[in-house]
Amino acid sequence: MRSSRSSRMNRNIQGRKFYSGGEGAMRRRFIAVAALLVMAGCSSEPTTPAEKPQPKPTDFETGRVAFQRLYVAAHGWARDAQGYRLESQLTADSKGKDGKADVWRAAVASAAARGVKSYIWSGTDSQDAPSRGVSSGAEDNYSPTNSSTQVFDIGFLKVDSDKALETAQKHGGDKVLEKEPETPVIYVLDWSRATNELIWHVIYGTSRDDAKLRVAVNATSGDFIRVEK
Repeated sequence: MRSSRSSRMNRNIQGRKFYSGGEGAMRRRFIAVAALLVMAGCSSEPTTPAEKPQPKPTDFETGRVAFQRLYVAAHGWARDAQGYRLESQLTADSKGKDGKADVWRAAVASAAARGVKSYIWSGTDSQDAPSRGVSSGAEDNYSPTNSSTQVFDIGFLKVDSDKALETAQKHGGDKVLEKEPETPVIYVLDWSRATNELIWHVIYGTSRDDAKLRVAVNATSGDFIRVEK
């Protein structure tokens, strides 16, 4: 009896020692983790707010460069697509100076698809302009006999809009801009059935109707054709 009682007492003592040791280890781990958290909080630097993305700069292109981009896009719609008009668009960022614009619109036609379609290249995020990049409009019916949709071969477009502006400047445009430097300039390219030539129309003003001056320039040779107004 005495031996059994002694054994139970030894087991109880050992159990209390084991329990006491486990509780102490847990307490020490808790204190260590708490200390690490405090140290991390003290050493961490204050976070700085993320910088806002900077707006992309506006891209300006001459008419020939923009038309080549739109021409490639149009061939994704119809392999035989050809242009019949190209025109620049005025925006808050662009007034057509230096023969360039940040928005160009091309109208193309396809005999195989029997349709016409417009394509736009935009190099700006201006609120008064289409979204940046190349986009297309709705398809419409096409009549090859329509005089307003006379297609032209891209090979005739050898003279760019900046060179057309140089020619126009020598035939009255310089005087217009000297008198009113803020006058916008629009560029329209189309095929003349009457003279069988591709023409740049350099327009000093916001439209053909209220233009201060319109000068026609041959888009193949760069030669001056006439003052249209």
